[in-house]
Amino acid sequence: MADTKLVAILRGITPAEAGAHTSALIEAGFRYIEIPLNSPDWQQSIPALVSEYGHQAMIGAGTVLNVEQVDILAEAGAKLVVTPNTQPAVIRQAVNKGMLVCAGCATATEAFTALDAGAQWLKIFPSSAFGPAYIQALKAVLPASVPVLAVGGITPENLSEYLRAGCAGAGLGSDLYRPGQAVSRTAEQAARYLAAFAQAV
Repeated sequence: MADTKLVAILRGITPAEAGAHTSALIEAGFRYIEIPLNSPDWQQSIPALVSEYGHQAMIGAGTVLNVEQVDILAEAGAKLVVTPNTQPAVIRQAVNKGMLVCAGCATATEAFTALDAGAQWLKIFPSSAFGPAYIQALKAVLPASVPVLAVGGITPENLSEYLRAGCAGAGLGSDLYRPGQAVSRTAEQAARYLAAFAQAV
């Protein structure tokens, strides 16, 4: 399961909800959980999830924009940092703290800037605006060993298109989790994504 590079993006989740949804995702088979830092009270949610589920999954944050946030996350024990942009100082600091960095980029210049700063994964965002053909072309100049994730508009129905284009996985947002939805809905969508991934690979 650790090789199933599907990142659950729980944007907008509250501390009260985070545990139940994370538990459902891990039970389904997810091993990467991201709470974006524009979610309510993330300073509570992320340490609680690390404490409860950090031995089962890589828990971390998305929409990480500055070094100060990286330091707070490192103190909380988070292991995953996902950025929406290519910010070398943020990437370097997270790598220095021993975190896995999935850096947001859209062009070859941004991708290589992220890699030079130490990013281990790249995310092409927003993937739905670029499409699989663009990612396939971009992959042609990137190191084959670097996992590229599609993020933005990825559904169980189109996931296979991005995997065929060379993506190693995807970040899954509103089609997986919307604020306030039932845990049963999260579990149902998680199963659909994992089935689509397994069928594609």
